[in-house]
Amino acid sequence: MGVLTALGEILSPQYLLMMIAGTIGGIMIGAMPGLTSVMGVTLLLPFTYGMDPAAGISMLLAISFGAIYGGSITAILIGTPGTPASAATMIEGRQFTARGEGGRAIGLSTFASWIGGTISALVLICVAPQLAKLALKFGPPEYFCLTVFGLTIIASISGKNMLKGIIAGLIGLLLSTIGLDPLTGFSRYSFGVVNLYSGLQTVPLMIGLFAIAQVFMNLKTGVAQNHITQKVTRVLPAREDLKKSLPVSIMCGFIGTFIGIIPAAGADIAAFVSYDVAKKRSKHPEEFGTGCVEGIAAPEAGNNGDTSGALVPMLTLGVPGDATAAVLIGALTLQGLQPGPQLFTEHMDIVNRIFASTLVANFLFLVLGLLGVRLFIKVIQIKPYILTPIIFVLCILGSYALRNNMFDVGAMLLIAVIGYFFLKLEIPIAPIVLALILGPLAESNLRRSLLLSQGSASIFFTRPICIFFLLLAVLSLCWPLLRKVLSNRKKAA
Repeated sequence: MGVLTALGEILSPQYLLMMIAGTIGGIMIGAMPGLTSVMGVTLLLPFTYGMDPAAGISMLLAISFGAIYGGSITAILIGTPGTPASAATMIEGRQFTARGEGGRAIGLSTFASWIGGTISALVLICVAPQLAKLALKFGPPEYFCLTVFGLTIIASISGKNMLKGIIAGLIGLLLSTIGLDPLTGFSRYSFGVVNLYSGLQTVPLMIGLFAIAQVFMNLKTGVAQNHITQKVTRVLPAREDLKKSLPVSIMCGFIGTFIGIIPAAGADIAAFVSYDVAKKRSKHPEEFGTGCVEGIAAPEAGNNGDTSGALVPMLTLGVPGDATAAVLIGALTLQGLQPGPQLFTEHMDIVNRIFASTLVANFLFLVLGLLGVRLFIKVIQIKPYILTPIIFVLCILGSYALRNNMFDVGAMLLIAVIGYFFLKLEIPIAPIVLALILGPLAESNLRRSLLLSQGSASIFFTRPICIFFLLLAVLSLCWPLLRKVLSNRKKAA
């Protein structure tokens, strides 16, 4: 009943207009190569400060969901994935476009995205409250072991070079120690700078790392203007296409959801796994790669299924499921809310509105995607020399608006330069943000746990939940190495 009541509130003009604006903006961002859903959410995050918490989060969710879907438009029409999550869609999408059926592929993509996203939202609504009840049993030792598991996710999101990812994570942990000690109040690494007493502000750092650094990289490499030669006509899927795509969309929606619940998996992995499963289960696998209906539906249902799935660990445990969820944690903390079981006990009204907004956001990109595809095609063709200064100004304004402090703007620009060199050296950026968010939680809960046990580390090995998370941490560290070994054996075979 709480979700139904919240749904009525979300459908009020105030919320609905913000979510429509967020969805349109998200689809535009996702459709433009070089921009990502993380960048879109990060850009507008500071502007949610001062809003009603649920309204701000709802708009950011609409941007995120719209961007994941919007990437498929570019993947289909010009053979370039708008976001990493749409790379699998490109395999079949460009074949449809080559046959002059780009509109048909976009219609299929839109429908499958809605199915996958809606399934994911319903699973979130059913699973998250139950998981939060279990998390209420957590004390400082359990939270410390949970954050240790969260930090080991760095190994999974480091890409090809785990060592570089670990280095980035250590840098993030070091940055998280700047400011006043959480227990004693002593100043650490502030060098007498008053603005550093409260630590580095996470939001300006995320803007610098995810937005400005990417802008610098685009200026260096040069992002070509996209030209679409094919005229898009019919986008509403035919009945026969819907019948063929519905079963695979439902199946891959669940696959994407459960991949999203696993921290650090990501929408791109969900898309490729869904595509692979659909191909293996198909009665006509030889049609994949030639432009088949199931090949469009599977990755789009999978990557949109990941969106709400990634919110499950974020809302219930405070562990971000992916980079976008990490930014959303920043949005909640900006509003004075701490993700975790207390969020469900103290602010269930806000949680219900977040649940309701996931359903509304998925429906909005279904409607807006089908009605506004011709508008979004024109947006794709915006010249880079117009788009880049707009993004840069938004980043400056967003960093300043948080505390009306130019120091935050300077910190953002400095970290953006560092982030640019990280991108050049192929050092992943996400581990820095993950460590910045989880570092303070790990430190404070470690010290509280040791105070409870009078300095004995045995407290972490005598509690069942602690042991469970420590085992997960070991598995998380070993899995990338194990996956590499299995891959090498497969290639050798």
